[in-house]
Amino acid sequence: MKAFEANFDGLVGPTHNYAGLSFGNVASEQHKAAVSNPRLAAKQGLEKMKALHDMGLVQGVLAPQERPDIATLRQLGFGGNDADVLASAARQAPRVLAACCSASSMWTANAATVSPSADTADGKVHFTPANLTNKFHRSIEHEVTGRILQATFADKDHFQHHNALPGVEHFGDEGAANHTRFCAEYGDRGVEFFVYGRYAFDSSKPAPQHYPARHTFEASEAVARKHMLDAGHVVYAQQNPDVIDQGVFHNDVIAVGNRNLMFCHEQAFLNQSTVKQQLTDAMNGNFRVIEVPTAQVSVQDAVSSYLFNSQLLSLSDGRTLLVIPNECEQNPAVWNYLTELRDSNSGIDELKVFDLKQSMSNGGGPACLRLRVVMNETELNAFNQSTRMSDQLFNTLNRWVDKHYRDALTEADLADPQLLIESRTALDELTQILKLGSVYPFQR
Repeated sequence: MKAFEANFDGLVGPTHNYAGLSFGNVASEQHKAAVSNPRLAAKQGLEKMKALHDMGLVQGVLAPQERPDIATLRQLGFGGNDADVLASAARQAPRVLAACCSASSMWTANAATVSPSADTADGKVHFTPANLTNKFHRSIEHEVTGRILQATFADKDHFQHHNALPGVEHFGDEGAANHTRFCAEYGDRGVEFFVYGRYAFDSSKPAPQHYPARHTFEASEAVARKHMLDAGHVVYAQQNPDVIDQGVFHNDVIAVGNRNLMFCHEQAFLNQSTVKQQLTDAMNGNFRVIEVPTAQVSVQDAVSSYLFNSQLLSLSDGRTLLVIPNECEQNPAVWNYLTELRDSNSGIDELKVFDLKQSMSNGGGPACLRLRVVMNETELNAFNQSTRMSDQLFNTLNRWVDKHYRDALTEADLADPQLLIESRTALDELTQILKLGSVYPFQR
């Protein structure tokens, strides 16, 4: 049966702000305390979704989290009414409040790991929400993320949902940002590629020294087991610890793949030649790699431009499209390399540049914003069609953003009780637009 790769992008939430919460993410740290524009951020994301929809690609929308997260703040001992909780948190623990207001769920590459039905023993699409234990502001996402995924992919005949892995550092799981699937055609059984930063139970193995390795080998193995994957169609690889220490906090900052093509930096993986051979063998020789030399694009240039945090997409006419942020165009080394690549019959036929500045300033590019879900025609008809991008949904969501979102937000604004009211009002309306039901704590 024919299958399609759908991209489900995270809708930017009303509390999008620059609190610099993500140690190891250079852009996040550099833009700490800058004034954000939630309305513009949401519209930039919607423009990308609509553009890919217009190209004939299957595009969906995933709802944001409820923020400020009053329930978590109450767990941490802040009491009284909601306004009291915000005021006392702002006074006593402003960084905790900032963490509980993060709009980081917009980066749905971290929402979950997804395995298509062609790869799983029971013939269902499997979802495991990422526990994101390395960062507090992200570790509080997975429960609501799971509910949103279940509301989006609700048909139990086709979709299997799992709980997140245990929320401890030994099983740190960053989701699809460290997972890629290779195949000949989307409907074929594929090779699932799990990338990790360190071993949790073996300290003798290589590991970064400055920035944290967020994802463990043990977490990758656990997700592969839960998804009922065949061991002969799974490849594990370790990120190069040296590039993690240069700001490559996820694999999707240094490599991207689609079908039988991997586009990566030559320093992406530990023992990279072995990794390439393992993938080639698992793909029965039908595998290609475009490996970018350090001499042409340094790791620093790759990180600052988010060259590899791109979307590698197959168009209906057979061409391959690379979706990149405009920071790539502004970096001479990166842009020179990309234009040469496009014109050299390399396998990447077209470049599409998007302005995603609001997301990029917080450390997330095109690939961060999307969760890939491969579905066959039956599964495609079985997911919640109200979350599928269309001309009508695009217009509806833009009006919704204009109605509810602010055009400027500072860290001091996070304690404003009115922001909480605005956010809840917006999300309550959004669940009706997307027909999600009651997925948020305030709705229960």
